[in-house]
Amino acid sequence: MGVIVMLITMRIDYRQWRRYSIVGMVIILPLLVIVLIFGRSAFGASRWLTFGSFLSFQPSELAKLILALYIADWLARKGNQVSTFLYGLAPFVILVGVVLGLVLLENDMGTTIIIAGFATTMFFTAGANIVQFLLAMACGGLIFLVEAFSKGYRYLRLIGFLDPFKHVTDINLQLYQSLLALGSGGLFGLGLGASRQKTGYLPLPFTDSIFAILGEELGYIGCGLVIFLFLFLAFRGFRLARRTQDIYGALLATGITTWLVLQAIINMGATTDSIPYTGVPLPFISYGGSSVVISLAAVGVLLNISRYIQEPETPALSRRSITANLRKNVEGRWSSRRKEM
Repeated sequence: MGVIVMLITMRIDYRQWRRYSIVGMVIILPLLVIVLIFGRSAFGASRWLTFGSFLSFQPSELAKLILALYIADWLARKGNQVSTFLYGLAPFVILVGVVLGLVLLENDMGTTIIIAGFATTMFFTAGANIVQFLLAMACGGLIFLVEAFSKGYRYLRLIGFLDPFKHVTDINLQLYQSLLALGSGGLFGLGLGASRQKTGYLPLPFTDSIFAILGEELGYIGCGLVIFLFLFLAFRGFRLARRTQDIYGALLATGITTWLVLQAIINMGATTDSIPYTGVPLPFISYGGSSVVISLAAVGVLLNISRYIQEPETPALSRRSITANLRKNVEGRWSSRRKEM
């Protein structure tokens, strides 16, 4: 189903999403509230809306794509006002903060970090100055620290991160078993399907811990290949953003690429104890309907943006040139309106 959705979004002109992004926000915000009230809880988080016995849906996954579409349009319309506090930073913090607050109430710290990460990157790319960028990062860091120390289980995860080989039967069970899986795979792995850890030792072996199973079955070489593929995605995605000739497409490509790559970094980093553990799926690889479908839909949008890239001799857009072109267009519109008046 994910591939079908990707083929559909790949054929839709990405600029058409601008007119529907506000409709998407009107739909997704109530869904994020509804999931808090009627959502199915699992592993301490309330993230899923269920329909019948077999169909479930995760609104926070759809929120990533809709928010990327809306922020790209919102920032493109702001023009040079992005660099001001009153019309740039303040409404941006309110807009993103509402979504982050609802997702955080689901006890979904991983998705909160991902949304904050790609939204802030888009904001900076659109022309926000470094002071605004640092303020946004500081706000996000403060919220993270407050949440980490206010919830007992998150504090325990921080303690477990510092020493993954203590409390291996409770706090660090998943992390410890993940490290065992990665270590037992060696250079070439035990062979595809030959994992021992997924047979009852490692929790969530096909979702949050899938990278550990890849390491056990395919070894360090297999893990290296997965890392290389995400690096290639980052290279192609950001290169696409630089070559796109309109600010909306550049911001959208930047946001989607940052989202997918950051999510992969968090998943692999948590599995290898490089960062404190938080559960997020590995894009395109982890089992899960909502995550796979939405991630592939986002890739379809990227592929559609690439169809409108001009010939190679057209100079690529840097962050400065994107911002300069944006401001020039906005100033041109204002001057034309003044003449009409």
